[in-house]
Amino acid sequence: MIRLGALAVGLFFCIAVLWGAVQPRETVIPDPVKAVVQHPIEIEWTHKGPGQLNILGTFDRKQLQRGFQVYREVCSACHSINRIAFRNLDALGFSEAEIKAVAASYDVAAIDDVGEPTTRKATPADRFPLVYANEQAARAAQNGALPPDLSLITKAREDGSNYVHSLLTGYRDEVPKTLKQTDGLYYNPWFKSAFIAMPPPLVADDQVEYADGTKATRDQMSRDVSTFLTWTAEPTLEARKSTGVASVIFLLILTGLGYLTYKKVWADLKRKPAKV
Repeated sequence: MIRLGALAVGLFFCIAVLWGAVQPRETVIPDPVKAVVQHPIEIEWTHKGPGQLNILGTFDRKQLQRGFQVYREVCSACHSINRIAFRNLDALGFSEAEIKAVAASYDVAAIDDVGEPTTRKATPADRFPLVYANEQAARAAQNGALPPDLSLITKAREDGSNYVHSLLTGYRDEVPKTLKQTDGLYYNPWFKSAFIAMPPPLVADDQVEYADGTKATRDQMSRDVSTFLTWTAEPTLEARKSTGVASVIFLLILTGLGYLTYKKVWADLKRKPAKV
């Protein structure tokens, strides 16, 4: 009786599986957002090195300075780079006097002599201050949107440098008919949901006036600030690459010496006939 019951259960299970396999599938409705979202545009970056292999490569100091200028004049109204200290700007080629001047243009939180909260001028030892005191203040000022800190943005997004550049230059006025635009959002097919709360930050050529005389096209400004944000995400990128290359060369030399030592040590033993 137990065997018959087990057989019946097994037979029912097989019939159910076969029945499910032959039933027509429900029509999968394609996601209209996925259909329009684009992968970042691949462009060449000096910090990625030859072939864009990210093995070699260095930052262009002039480009970093231009990118910092774009950040200060365009992006810093909403976005912080709180993981970077003012003194880190020496890696961009700024002098000590220039760094002190930049720091002095910011106010940071402090405590006065009687223990009351106040503000003071920043020093090179301070980090770039937060734009908003907290998340609630940020959302209240940005109609519910939360502007992210940009210190690590190129690390937080896949193909970060290309992503930031594509996003900044990717705003479009014509929205596909398959999508519905909500008030307060802007169509950008390089953003994950195709609509972003941030208005186009780079709206025209010559939006900033570069100190080195470089023509400030939208594309140039986007490349410059993308490079700067790549640096903020990894200020030690150049040192890491040089250390890595030196380590690989050292290991190759060590491997070669080890192989030659092996050949030398075993050479006499291989020449001697084995004793019976």
